[in-house]
Amino acid sequence: MKTISLILLLVISIFSNDAVHEFAPSKECQKCHTQIYDEFYGSMHANATVDKDVIHKAVWNKQTSMTKTEQYSCGKCHTPTADNLDKMLKQGEKALPDAANATHQEAISCAYCHRIEKIEEHKQSNTNIISKTPKEYYGAGRSSLDSPYHKIKTDENNNFKNGNICVGCHSHNVNKAGLNLCSTNVNSEMNEANCVSCHMPKVEGSFSSIIETKTHAFHGFAGAHKNSDMLSKYVNISITRNIDNFIVNIDNRSSHALLLHPARMAVLKISVTRDAKTTELEKEVFVRVIGKEGEPSMPWMADSVIKDTMIQANEKRAVKREFKLQKGDKVDVVLGWFLVNPKALESLELQNEKVATEFKVFKKESFSF
Repeated sequence: MKTISLILLLVISIFSNDAVHEFAPSKECQKCHTQIYDEFYGSMHANATVDKDVIHKAVWNKQTSMTKTEQYSCGKCHTPTADNLDKMLKQGEKALPDAANATHQEAISCAYCHRIEKIEEHKQSNTNIISKTPKEYYGAGRSSLDSPYHKIKTDENNNFKNGNICVGCHSHNVNKAGLNLCSTNVNSEMNEANCVSCHMPKVEGSFSSIIETKTHAFHGFAGAHKNSDMLSKYVNISITRNIDNFIVNIDNRSSHALLLHPARMAVLKISVTRDAKTTELEKEVFVRVIGKEGEPSMPWMADSVIKDTMIQANEKRAVKREFKLQKGDKVDVVLGWFLVNPKALESLELQNEKVATEFKVFKKESFSF
C-alpha cells in the first residue's frame, strides 16, 4: 500500500500544473548542441525579456495599467518559462519581470519550444500547450535519434513536421478593441514555405556532438533584428526603364508582409550616379501605423489602422521616379528598415539607443545602363 501511495505521489508530481513550468535551462543544451546553442544565445528568442530588449522594455514602461497593477501579461510569449507565469497572466495577482529570477531570464528557451505539444487557436492569440513531461522533447529529426540526457519524440508532432511550431506566439495578437496588432497573416498560396523553412534554414554544422550531421536547422532565427540577410532571397528588386522615368520593382515572394510589427518602418533608398556625381532621389517609406481617433497610439489603446503602405505577402510593388536615365548611369537601390519608426523614438525615449535608431540594410542592388 505504501509503495502504491509513493507511485501515486510521483505521478501527481509529474503531471501537476507546477511541473509544466519546470524547464531545463538552455545552458544544459550547450554541451551536445554547441553550434545550435551559440546561434540561439545571440537570437531574439534568448533576449526577449525587458532586461535584454530595450525596445520591448520601452513599450512595456508605457503600459501603465499593468505596471501599476504589477502584472506582466507579455510574459506569455516573452518569458514563458517563468516559474510564476500563472500569476503574470491571472488578473488580481502580482508578478513583474525580475532580473534576478533565472527562470525569467531564460526568455524563450530551448526546452520551452521543444516541449510544445500542440497549439490551441483562439481569437485574441494562440496558446502553446506544453508537454507535462520534463526533458522529453519534440523535434523534426529522424525517429532513430537518441540521447542519454533526454527523450526525443520526432514522429508525434505535426507542428514540428510542417513548420508551424511558431504560430503559438507569432500568429496574431488582438487587443481589447478587436484590432489585430501584429499578425503574420500567412498567405496559403505559398504552401511550399513555412516558418521553419524560411527563418530556420539548413546551415552547415552538426546539430549534435552525439550524432554527426552535415547540416542543422539554424537556431539564430532570421528576422527583422538579426540575420535578415538569410531572408533577402525572398525579395527581388529590379528596374524598369522608361523614356522619361524609371520604376523600381519590389517583388515580395514571402508568405507574409515585409515587416509585421507596427513599430517598424521600411525604407527604400534610391540614388543615381552619373559622371561620378551621385543624386539621391526621394525615399519611399513603407509603414503600418495603428492608433485611435486618427492619431498614432500605443498598441493597447489602438482601435484602427491609420495608415498601411507596408508591402504585403506575394505583392509586387512598383515605385516610380521621375528621372530620365541615360547611358552610363548607375542606379543603386537599398531596401532596409528601422526597428522603431523614427517618429516614435522620442515618445518611447529611445532616441539614444543604437538598436532603435540604426538603419538596418536588408538588400542592396546596383543597375548599370
